[in-house]
Amino acid sequence: MLGYLAAAATCLAAVVLVGWDPWLLADLPGVSYLFSPPEGTATPKEAPERLLSITELGRYIGTEGSPGLYLALLGEVFDVQRGHKHYGPGGSYSFFAGRDASRAYVTGDFTETGLADDVSGLSPLEMVNVKNWLSFYHKNYVYIGKLIGRYYDESGRATEALKVADEVAEAGLKQQAKSEEEKKQFPPCNSEWTSSTGTRVWCSKQSGGVERDWVGVPRKLYKPGAKNHRCVCVRTTGPPTGHLEPAEHSDRGDLDEPTLQEYEGCHALYEWCVLKG
Repeated sequence: MLGYLAAAATCLAAVVLVGWDPWLLADLPGVSYLFSPPEGTATPKEAPERLLSITELGRYIGTEGSPGLYLALLGEVFDVQRGHKHYGPGGSYSFFAGRDASRAYVTGDFTETGLADDVSGLSPLEMVNVKNWLSFYHKNYVYIGKLIGRYYDESGRATEALKVADEVAEAGLKQQAKSEEEKKQFPPCNSEWTSSTGTRVWCSKQSGGVERDWVGVPRKLYKPGAKNHRCVCVRTTGPPTGHLEPAEHSDRGDLDEPTLQEYEGCHALYEWCVLKG
């Protein structure tokens, strides 16, 4: 039993600390069941929306005599009775019950201090993860209503704190979209390390998980303000990204992008490179 609890806690810590999208859990055998209701369990119909106080929510912890088993996320309350094994007393995630611990979903801090509803100061991408968890609960559990407090007032209207959180999450979505576009232009390199040869990087038509019709060559990519670089694959022919046809171009792809740098000691147009040092 202790081994099960330790493994379960480790799974959740990994999810929050590396910022996994909860929707990915459905593809991880032995992990998804920790968060989702038992297979084949019917989802009860949602009742009219309720407004709960923090004190009232605190009674819904699943103990004997408790009115039920609820948790809240960004001020939205869910009935997680179907997941009593995990959220109820003695369960691996019982610390989420009867409260709004929004911040802990991305920080992995499950102490009393860390189990807080205040998400101010989280990064845009962290807020996207919080929103992903909110969607996860909407899909898998029963929405009850709103929690009066930080995110909703006594009339159920959104507070300024929720509006700010939504704006940060929106910025995170835009950041994600931009990152995806950059990844298409400069896919990550493949890499491997052996004691005999050291680190080798190379490009392929699927490197970085980006399928394309070109291979590319390895280059160091330095982002403005960043201290470190990352290895990316760069297209070597055709017009540069964003080039307006049919104007003339050098037929060098994105090789002349100023944020790129060649690897020392490697052929400029080889699809692989063994790194020195």
